[in-house]
Amino acid sequence: MPFVDSRAGISIVPLKLVLRPGEKLIVNGAVIGIGDHPVSLFFYNKVNFLRGREILKEEQCDTIEKKLYFIIQLIYIFPEDAQPNMAKFDLILNEARLSNPGEQGLFDDVETLVREGNYYRALKICRRLFTPEPGAGKVNAEGDGASPPRAPVIVTKLRRKPATSTD
Repeated sequence: MPFVDSRAGISIVPLKLVLRPGEKLIVNGAVIGIGDHPVSLFFYNKVNFLRGREILKEEQCDTIEKKLYFIIQLIYIFPEDAQPNMAKFDLILNEARLSNPGEQGLFDDVETLVREGNYYRALKICRRLFTPEPGAGKVNAEGDGASPPRAPVIVTKLRRKPATSTD
């Protein structure tokens, strides 16, 4: 389902997100909740978004790595407050570098991506810094080592009764 930009004369393929029932999403600062059925969303222009499982709440920031993730998240979702949050980003990044000297390469990548405005990728890399609890599997944005709960997708098939003639 490409979209043709008449000004530039190029074909643009939209970003497609498929969301499950009950899932939440932040799009350009607005929280959107999904109803009872799966939904496909198509974005035809640049949009800042995070799915519910990628959102970290301030009260969950119990490590410097999570604080770094959270400040990048704020810069990404609320660009109107980017300038004061960039100053906080610099302070938190320096503190994170001091507490994790073995992760300098990741911090360099995060810093470069943030300076270039590629916040979503910076968040993705930053999540790698979250330490899983012993015996835990994959780490999610909450850093609790558990996979985020997913609502089941229920598919119902409706059958139509064949038309009967009353001759």
